[in-house]
Amino acid sequence: MITKLRANGFIAAFLGLALLASQPIKAQDRFTGQARVIPDSTIVTEATDGGFSMALTLSQGVPFQVYTLADPMRLVLDFNEVTWRDLDRTRLRNLSGVSDLRAGALRPGWSRLVLELNQPLGVRSAFMRIDDASQQATLNLNVISVPEEAFLAGAGAPDTGVAADEDVVDVPGEIIRRQQGDRALTVVLDPGHGGVDPGAQRQGLNEADLMLDFARALREELVRAGGFNVVLTRNDNSFISLERRVTIARAARADLFISLHADTVSEGQATGTTIYTLSDEASDRASALLAERHDREDLLAGVDLRRHDDQIAMVLMDMARRETAPRSTHLAQQLVASIRQDIGNLYKRPHLEAGFSVLKAPDIPSVLIELGFMNNPNDLNRILSSEWEQSMTRAIRRALQEWALQDAAEAQLIRQ
Repeated sequence: MITKLRANGFIAAFLGLALLASQPIKAQDRFTGQARVIPDSTIVTEATDGGFSMALTLSQGVPFQVYTLADPMRLVLDFNEVTWRDLDRTRLRNLSGVSDLRAGALRPGWSRLVLELNQPLGVRSAFMRIDDASQQATLNLNVISVPEEAFLAGAGAPDTGVAADEDVVDVPGEIIRRQQGDRALTVVLDPGHGGVDPGAQRQGLNEADLMLDFARALREELVRAGGFNVVLTRNDNSFISLERRVTIARAARADLFISLHADTVSEGQATGTTIYTLSDEASDRASALLAERHDREDLLAGVDLRRHDDQIAMVLMDMARRETAPRSTHLAQQLVASIRQDIGNLYKRPHLEAGFSVLKAPDIPSVLIELGFMNNPNDLNRILSSEWEQSMTRAIRRALQEWALQDAAEAQLIRQ
């Protein structure tokens, strides 16, 4: 199957995958997963005039648009949505017509690749070919040198009507009904940090970006498996307070809340994945220090969840936690078992307890997954590996499926 796009002279502005330029894209109208760049199948060929052709291969077809902007001159490719982890940035930067590039999240549901140009280039043709067997998609893009006046005349973002996903609804007042296996499981994934809070940083990478990429990959794995509704607390590089993250989960009527992190430790050579559940007292000193750091970041943003508590609220929350806490523990144990079986590379004590604020929703089973430690070279290499990411998302998905079955059976016993 080939999806062709309309072009306006040398400068093309278009939206792919058979979506009309004036048709808004709503969350329910599109597949909620993300595409990955397939590096071995991506080919870039430079022309003598500074132009180039690119066959950008993705793991699946996604809506896209390509256009140029002036002042400064840029070639822009927007996708719904792509993770750029495996993009060969060096190859594109070395093109004679390209001075630099940026790639990352644009807004909820959309990703962007920007090529900064050192000469006027126009899009001669572009189409996406989707392989019926593998479902991989290849964007074939041909860019040529054009006169400056033609570039300026055609530059500008297209009026596609593409809108960001709608925000979550207000928080429901009633306690969330426990899942009993009779409906899809609503899972809220919480990529840690974001915006003014980049989290841990190593080798030019930051925790916030890595966790957003992983959350999108995990969402894709769950959606493809079926039986899951998935909500992200953030889908771009925005700062979301810890209190707001829990509010989003309650608004989504979440059955599960999973916060994703990859921190650092100042001492020792910690390595491996750790699953945290809530505890009033941290189970060891390292857990206490991590919890203190997460809480402090929220307080610096001007939000202190504790000041909203009163005696009545505390009693009600404690009652809810009597049921929720063991369910969170069972979830953590299932995650540990699945990751140990499929991957290994667990922390020496893979299930720990800490006082993380994001785990304090009284009526939602919640865990925090530290995927690894960014200051450990082996852990960081694993987090950056597409193969490890796929294995880890599969292990988490299988753990959630097994937990859901056991949790639903327990709910039926309680009813009886």
